[in-house]
Amino acid sequence: MLVALILAMALVAMDTTIVATAIPQVAGDLGGFSQVGWVFSIYLLAQTVTIPVYGKLADLYGRKPILVIGVVVFLIGSLLSALSWSMTALIAFRALQGLGAGSIGATVNTVAGDLYSVQERGRVQGYLSSVWGIAAVVAPALGGFFAQYTSWRWIFLVNLPIGALALTLILRDLHEKVERTRHRIDYAGAALVLIAAGALILALLQGSTSWGWTSAPTMVTLAVAVVAAVALVFVEQRASEPMLPTWLWTKRLTAGSYAATATAGLMVIGLSVYLPNWGQTVLGLGAVAAGFVLAVMSMTWPTASGLSARLYMRVGFRNAALIGTVFAIASGCVFTTLGVHSSVWVPVIASALMGAGMGLIVSPLLVGLQNTVGWDQRGMITGGAMFARFLGQSLGAAVFGAVSNTVLRDQHGATKAVAMNAATHAVFVGLLLAAVVTAVLLVVVVPRHFPSVGAETPQTKQQAAEPHTEPTA
Repeated sequence: MLVALILAMALVAMDTTIVATAIPQVAGDLGGFSQVGWVFSIYLLAQTVTIPVYGKLADLYGRKPILVIGVVVFLIGSLLSALSWSMTALIAFRALQGLGAGSIGATVNTVAGDLYSVQERGRVQGYLSSVWGIAAVVAPALGGFFAQYTSWRWIFLVNLPIGALALTLILRDLHEKVERTRHRIDYAGAALVLIAAGALILALLQGSTSWGWTSAPTMVTLAVAVVAAVALVFVEQRASEPMLPTWLWTKRLTAGSYAATATAGLMVIGLSVYLPNWGQTVLGLGAVAAGFVLAVMSMTWPTASGLSARLYMRVGFRNAALIGTVFAIASGCVFTTLGVHSSVWVPVIASALMGAGMGLIVSPLLVGLQNTVGWDQRGMITGGAMFARFLGQSLGAAVFGAVSNTVLRDQHGATKAVAMNAATHAVFVGLLLAAVVTAVLLVVVVPRHFPSVGAETPQTKQQAAEPHTEPTA
């Protein structure tokens, strides 16, 4: 079953990076270059806003149907994207892909929480994280190969055999024993979740680029997000089976863990967007070498994630994540020392430290949260964590974009290398601050002990019996 989960996660991980290298050929073929940004934004938007909804549905109806639906929708979106006849059509089909990706990302991690014991989940999270690391290295090269030697349409068609194999394994090997009861779906809550999250992320993505922060579209979109969020609070308090229960955001344990996960996502996007460009512009590295500097983070992340179980079983989930912030803060300190005369090994070391920090922050918090609830709430709490991480990435893209653009304007007249170094330095300072904020959240908000649930009835034929004892701190 682990192979099926890895293959399903590979669909989402590859699609995040494979498109970027082929986008010039896509725009050249379909036209509409001014709409290129929406090819990425609409996918991220559709993926992020649907994660909480899929998490709840997986609790109501089981993981298998939600995961199967997600993979099927993703594959249909991939096929239609490959058949796109215009940029507008491609954007619409990328939205469909995003709807499937939202299900895959949330449900795969939930299934991992169902099938494996708390000791094993760190190792499994390492495997799933390694998919993203491998994709970060392989997918851009694969996208470039397709664009140069075959057709850009293969960046989407390559998903079909991978997805078909994943789907076959899921249908064959994932067995669930779900109690069939009549549920009252919280349609109003689901709609408000989509509106509030969608409007917020749309404002963050567009406000930092084409709209401007003080523009009327940004202000209106943010107002819609606020109104929908307020309405959501009232609706969820009255719903019999709320889509997003208010306790997820009011309890110290979940709220603090989600906030720390969001700031971790903010750090990741800061490096992913700006480090390769800094390496090429300031140090004069080639695209491959600059990509390797970032890829080091993708190598140490799954390694640290895989080893995290040994740590959180000894010191507890909160303290394991806190140790991860030590690595992240050390990484931020190193990044802030970079300059035009820095050795290439300095950002490599800093990137390795950040990857280790992320593996020790994200995995213990996710596993710890999953261990605090039973099967019937695990999808919801996992979806909340995934949503927080993607929301943090969207916030990071907006904030760091605004910081970088401001510094670049102030550096008018300076050489390109100096200006880019100054702008990226400001981003690295923000990254360091985000690491410090993460540590503060863990110390001040997140409780030291994660309460564990009592013994629960196995929900799958393969589910291992979990020890329901909290690691000693």
